[in-house]
Amino acid sequence: MADSDFDKAVAGIGSLTEPARRELYRYVCSRDDSVGREEAAAATGLSHHRAKFHLDRLAADGLLEVDYRRLGERTGPGAGRPAKVYRRSAAELAVSLPERDYELVGRLLAAAIEASAQSGRPVLDALGEVAAEHGRGLAAGLGVQASAPELVDRVLALLSEHGYEPREESRSITLENCPFHTLSQEHTSLVCGMNHAMLEGFTQELRPPCLRAELEPAPGGCCVVLHAQEPAASGSAD
Repeated sequence: MADSDFDKAVAGIGSLTEPARRELYRYVCSRDDSVGREEAAAATGLSHHRAKFHLDRLAADGLLEVDYRRLGERTGPGAGRPAKVYRRSAAELAVSLPERDYELVGRLLAAAIEASAQSGRPVLDALGEVAAEHGRGLAAGLGVQASAPELVDRVLALLSEHGYEPREESRSITLENCPFHTLSQEHTSLVCGMNHAMLEGFTQELRPPCLRAELEPAPGGCCVVLHAQEPAASGSAD
C-alpha cells in the first residue's frame, strides 16, 4: 500500500473512534437517501453546530460523500439555497498490519474460475496464467527502460507498495512479509503457487532482465526469493 493510501485509510478509520462521529456515520449509512445536517442532528441528539462539524470531518476523511439539493417541498424562487447533504462514500477503507492483500487473491481466483469455465482448462492452470498476467501488468507500471540498478530500485519500491517488505541482499531480494499470510498457511500449495506465478511473470517482464523468481519457502516470510540474473551475452561465438 502506498504511503498516501495508508494515511488515507488510517485517517478514515481513525475518524470513527470519536463516538458522536461514529453515531452520525451509522445514521447516514442507515438511510436510503442523502441526509441533511438538521435531520442528522435531530436523529442523533447533537446540536446543529456539532453535527455540521462531524459530518464535514467524515467527508474530509473519505467516509461520506457530499452533494447539494433543496430540502423540503418548496421549489422555484424563494425556495432557498440548496442544502449540503451527505451519503456513505463508495470508497472502501481498510488497514492491515502487517499489510495483507486478500482481495487480490479473491480477484485472481475469480478470474481463474471464469477462465476455467470458459475454456475447460483445470482451475490451477488457469490461476497460474491469470497470476502471471497480473505480474506482467505490475512490471509494465515500472516505466521506461532503465539501467539494471535503477530498475532494481523501482522494483523494491513497487514491491513495498504491494505489501512485500523487500530486503535487498548481495545477490538477491528476500520478501519479509507475505501479503497472503493466513491463506498461505491454510492453502499453502494453492497460494504459494499463485504467488510464484505472479512474481515469475513480473520478473520475466523486466527490461533489462535482471531478476528471476524462485520458490524458496522460509518460516515467517514470503515463499519467493528474487535472485539476481546476469544479462544474456549478446551475439554468438563463431
